[in-house]
Amino acid sequence: MILAHIATSAHALSHLTSSLAFFQDAAAGGNSFSLVDMWNHMSWIPKVIVGILFVMSIWSLAVIIDRALYFSAARKQSREFAPKVAGALKNGNLDEAIKVADRTKKSHLAEVVTSGLQEFRSFGSGGAITEEQIESSKRALERSEAIVHSKLKRGLGGLATIGSTAPFIGLLGTVIGILNAFQQIATQKTSGIGAVAGGISEALVTTAFGLVVAIPAVMTFNYFTNKVEAFDVEMDNSSSELVDYFIKQSHR
Repeated sequence: MILAHIATSAHALSHLTSSLAFFQDAAAGGNSFSLVDMWNHMSWIPKVIVGILFVMSIWSLAVIIDRALYFSAARKQSREFAPKVAGALKNGNLDEAIKVADRTKKSHLAEVVTSGLQEFRSFGSGGAITEEQIESSKRALERSEAIVHSKLKRGLGGLATIGSTAPFIGLLGTVIGILNAFQQIATQKTSGIGAVAGGISEALVTTAFGLVVAIPAVMTFNYFTNKVEAFDVEMDNSSSELVDYFIKQSHR
């Protein structure tokens, strides 16, 4: 048992020694694994692919920052809006409720509720509240919900596209880089992994870059999608509560 363990350890040490010798030979042969040297040795097609991935990463980062700020402002202003508008409606003051909504324009709830209140008020405050008035207000709420939902999802489609395509774009650069490396073997009439070590390492950079771009895009897309779904539920609840308020007012 001990002898077998010693033999295994010796084999592993021999493999490690040969691996170190390979990298020493590669370095001695002029193959450098720094990012700058890899970039300088890349052909123009992998460089174009890296450029595309860089643009995708900037676009993804811009969408992430924009959605994070937008959702944060919507959440904050909605928390301020809900109790104020509830108090105004409890007192039967529609004008005050609309003014509160105008002061919180970044709130997704305010935008939806305002459309319903304005449609309800457009029928005039005098006389009995009719079923037609309530139905018209309900349709205005539904239209506003669709518009706000579209605003909330702005940019998320591009984020999903980047997350799904960036790894494949990086893989394309890797395939082209490996093909170039093997073409160098045929041209230089040399054999062995040392002849293509530099080319393969340069090729794999595009796949790594593609994954670096894709992983945050996919994670943030899923996160923001869940946030949009939560906002949709809040808007549905607010619209339903407002319609119930109109119905109760009509029975007074």
